[in-house]
Order: sequence, then structure tokens, then C-alpha cells
Amino acid sequence: MGGGGQQTESGEPAKGDRGGLSAVYTWEEVQRHSHRGDQWLVIDRKVYNISQWVKRHPGGIRVISHFAGEDATDAFVAFHPEPNFVRKFLKPLLIGALAPTEPSQDHGKNAVLVQDFQALRDRVEREGLLRARPLFFSLYLGHILLLEALALGLLWVWGTSWSLTLLCSLMLATSQSQAGWLQHDFGHLSVCKKSRWNHILHKFVIGHLKGASANWWNHRHFQHHAKPNVLSKDPDVNMLHAFVLGDKQPVEYGIKKLKYMPYHHQHKYFFLIGPPLLIPVFFTVQIFQTMFSQRNWVDLAWSMTFYLRFFGCYYPFFGLFGSVALITFVRFLESHWFVWVTQMNHLPMDIDHDKRQDWLTMQLNATCNIEQSPFNDWFSGHLNFQIEHHLFPTMPRHNYHLVAPLVRALCEKHGIPYEVKTLQKGITDVVRSLKKSGDLWLDAYLHK
Repeated sequence: MGGGGQQTESGEPAKGDRGGLSAVYTWEEVQRHSHRGDQWLVIDRKVYNISQWVKRHPGGIRVISHFAGEDATDAFVAFHPEPNFVRKFLKPLLIGALAPTEPSQDHGKNAVLVQDFQALRDRVEREGLLRARPLFFSLYLGHILLLEALALGLLWVWGTSWSLTLLCSLMLATSQSQAGWLQHDFGHLSVCKKSRWNHILHKFVIGHLKGASANWWNHRHFQHHAKPNVLSKDPDVNMLHAFVLGDKQPVEYGIKKLKYMPYHHQHKYFFLIGPPLLIPVFFTVQIFQTMFSQRNWVDLAWSMTFYLRFFGCYYPFFGLFGSVALITFVRFLESHWFVWVTQMNHLPMDIDHDKRQDWLTMQLNATCNIEQSPFNDWFSGHLNFQIEHHLFPTMPRHNYHLVAPLVRALCEKHGIPYEVKTLQKGITDVVRSLKKSGDLWLDAYLHK
């Protein structure tokens, strides 16, 4: 239709078709271009060929590739707080538009639901719920720096007894966990008006305060937001064969007789290799491996400032071996905090292959909330409002509670479950879901 079938071997439209909006395409034609090296997507009914651009995409090649052959309008709006600036990069990629007879939504998505969510998004923007309060984040950074100072001052004044060293470790683990939530805010561009300042402060917090890599986090985390709980697309559910998750993957493993681990016991060994090892072992190795393999010397330099500061502060008290033991123990404590907070919102929810659902349905199926309280807000970095965070990832966290009633009302209107749990139930559901998945695997392994 309108030249949609005239392609070169590389997936590029034929030369005569590159006339802006002169070429029109059907969804069937767009969906044919969803393979590596040949990728199109749709934003606001305009068709873009991103086959070559994916390699230069600031958010990474994978996150944009996950929407190849699909309508990416809601994802585009959700991830880019300065859309007019970003659209400058889209202009050279424009190859046409959807035919007037084609619906705006692909794969039979509910047009009314999509329009209602976009109306909610417009209301959120009009009411200023995407604007941050600088004082909130300044005080938040202040309490992190205060914890760091108190932990060091404790040793300077009272010495390095076992009890004081333990207290110091707990304070450092708290500051590291809270810095993790703060870098998450900057990484999502939800604090400063200009994306550039968010990026700079993100490198400071995740690099200097935590010793990690901003680019590593961006490329990993935005995939999670783009396709949450989608197997092979969300890195947070890529368990490297250590666990099987959801209802589909365990059965698939069982039928294929895959037994990398005794999965029917995964709810038990999770306590041994999950919370204790994720940050101090897996993330630490992956971060440095990524920085060196990608020659990301800027992030490496930021990371080194953390380790120079840490060892400069604690070497006089504990020596080299003692300081290494201290940071390892702090990471061990932080890892427990991080795993339980991040997994209780997602692991018990639907985990499956890509169903190509609309933005609202996809995010609600993969996320749940934890009850609001001052402690839960602080403890989770406001990720107890995981639903609102996933729907509006650039929204500053102090506004989640304001948009939550609007989201709940929209979900009720369209019959989409909006799940809220207690903190205790959220934690126990993680273990319960692991046991259920393990039992499904065992049944398939033995009987199918």
C-alpha cells in the first residue's frame, strides 16, 4: 500500500518512497519489520525506520528494538521528558505514515483504553505532576550524606569495637540503599527540568556515592520498564537458569527436561544465592565487566572516586583487608534490602513472553503496589507506588500518591486489576511465587 512493499534487501524503503508522509503503510507491513537489522516502529501514526539508528540510540540498542513492528507512542512519551528535542532525531528516520484506513493501535488493542490513558497523561501534565520539588530531593541527598558522615564520625570518636563497626555497617548500608533510590530518580530524568543535569547528577550519585555505572544502569533498567516481566526482553527476569519464573517458563523448562538447578527447591536456595549475592557478586562483576568491555572510561572514573574515598576514609581504621571486608558486608546488607523491595512488586505478578499489550495493561499485569505509609515510602524509595512509577517513569516520586487515585479509577473503568498489598504480604508472595513456579516445573519435568 502506498509503496509499502517496495523494499531494499536491508529493509530500507526504496528510494522513491522516502518522501516524508507521502508513503502510507498498513500494520501488516510495519509488523514485517521487527527483526534484527530491519526494524520499523510507529509513533503518533508516523512510521520510522530505526534499523540503523538503534546502534546510536542513547538508551541502548535493546530497549528501542523491543518495540520494533509496534506502536511505541506511549513508551516514547513515557521515557522522554523533552519530546520536542528528541523529535529532531526522528525526522531523518521518517518514512511515511499509517494508512488512513488503519487504526492507531496495533494487535487489536483497545482503542478506548489507550485514548483514556493518553487523556490521563495529558491531565497529569496540565496539573504539574511531572514537575519536581527541588527541596525534596535536596533534603533527601542531605540525609544520605549525613548518614555517611555519622558512620565515619562514629569510628573517629568511639573507636572500632565490634558493636560500633556493626552499627557503622548498618548506617552505611542504609545510606547506600537510599542513594540507590536517589540515583534511580536522576536516572529516570525526574528531578531536573533539563535532561542534561539529570544525567550529570545521576553519574555523581551512582558513580561517586555508590561506585556503579550510570550507562550500565540505564541500558539495563529501561529495558525492564519497556517490557516488564517479559521473558527475553526484561533483564530483571533473566535468571541465567538459576530460577524459573511465572507459569509459562517452568513448564517450558520441564517439558524440555532442563534441570540446571533443582527448581522445586528454588524457594529455599533463593535465600542463599538471591538476596545475599546479587549486589556484592553479580552486579559488581557485571558493572566492571560492562565498563571495561564498552570502554566506558567516564563511568569507570566516577566509580573509582567512590572506592578512593571509601578506602581513604576506612583504611586508617581497618587496613586494606578490613576495609574490603567492610564494603563487602555493606553490599551484603544492601543487597537484601534491594532484592526484597524490587522483587515484591514484580516477581509474584504475570511473567510471560511478549503479548504486545497496550502500555496500561502491560504495566498493570507486571506490577503491584505496597500500602502507603511514611516508613514504606522511605524504605522503598516510594517504589511502593510501583504501578504509578511504571506508568509515568519520569514523574517525581513525591507525586505518586496524587496520581494513584486517578490510575485506580481508570483501571476500575476498564476492568484491569489494581493490586495493593501489605509489606509483609509482598515479601511472602515472593517466596510463594518461587515455590509455585518450582512445583510447575517439577510436574512438567516428571509427567509431560
